[in-house]
Amino acid sequence: MHLRLDQWKHAFKLDPDRELSDEALEKICLSGTDAVIVGGSTGVTFDNTVDLLARIRRYEVPCVLEVSSREAIVPGFDLFLIPIVLNAKNADWIVGQQHGAIKEYGSMLDWKHVRTEGYIIMNGNSAVAQVTEADAQLSLRDVEAYARMAEHLFRCPVVYLEYSGMFGDMEWVRRIRGLLSETRLFYGGGIDGPDKAREAAQAAHTIVVGNAVYSDLEQALATVCAARE
Repeated sequence: MHLRLDQWKHAFKLDPDRELSDEALEKICLSGTDAVIVGGSTGVTFDNTVDLLARIRRYEVPCVLEVSSREAIVPGFDLFLIPIVLNAKNADWIVGQQHGAIKEYGSMLDWKHVRTEGYIIMNGNSAVAQVTEADAQLSLRDVEAYARMAEHLFRCPVVYLEYSGMFGDMEWVRRIRGLLSETRLFYGGGIDGPDKAREAAQAAHTIVVGNAVYSDLEQALATVCAARE
């Protein structure tokens, strides 16, 4: 399956370390979302990733692994997204983790199905910021510079603005989108229903809905149609 990231408007992100009923998963996979991304900041293992993949594979929705731990690299996904955390103070999250994963699995990867994400973590209180030691005290010029680096220096097909649990500044998101010509802007954080989904989808190319799946599933499902309005 060849996945066109440049055509995605909406994706759900599911955490292998969080419980999700079969009924809820069915609703998500049949919602009309463009893709289901599997990934999380903590507690992601090979076993719980394999389990979630097997459950998603009952449906035809594209299934993507965001590789946050090399121990959890599981074959069988349609696409593998490799985050490069541009504002991580710990260089292990810029090149170290990726080097370790490629050293171990590089000969087995189908590189046609691997894409990089230039990650910019905007919420310093989030779990992902703690894990990566991200410097989230960023000015708009800082964020613009990271976005330009991702597109023009690293040739990342995706820049991911990650607010992780809080709703971001949509004016900033629009500014970053306006800088990008080839790279797709993903936005994630605080999208808890259709109103915020609509607002974020007008600012970014693609919105990613995660926490709402676990807190209010019906509101999360309503974000799919809202993103396309």
